[in-house]
Amino acid sequence: MSLVKSKDTKPEMIVRRLLFSKGYRYRLHDARLPGTPDLVFAGRRKVVFVHGCFWHRHADCALARLPKSRLDFWLPKLEGNRTRDLANQRLLRKSGWRVLVVWECELCDMKRLARKLRRFLEI
Repeated sequence: MSLVKSKDTKPEMIVRRLLFSKGYRYRLHDARLPGTPDLVFAGRRKVVFVHGCFWHRHADCALARLPKSRLDFWLPKLEGNRTRDLANQRLLRKSGWRVLVVWECELCDMKRLARKLRRFLEI
């Protein structure tokens, strides 16, 4: 697991390139905010998390399947990730931030993802 990256992952880089090409500017991984959001739009008080479906337990997603072995290790770990994510999002919202989660599986339809991001950032 030491090879699993927490920053600059392929899904994150795709979202970053998409937003940059549309003219949006952002800060990366602001550690002062709960959960260290992947993209921070400080002037808009909005943050974007780019989550891998497996690691963050995307509900009803084929990519979020459980491993077949060592369930005693994986279940608490993956559920802990999900619980921590929800707690961090709650803290951000309480602080006046708007939060969007982009899931890895959403990258298969880039036009739809671009509309979702634009709607979130413009409203």
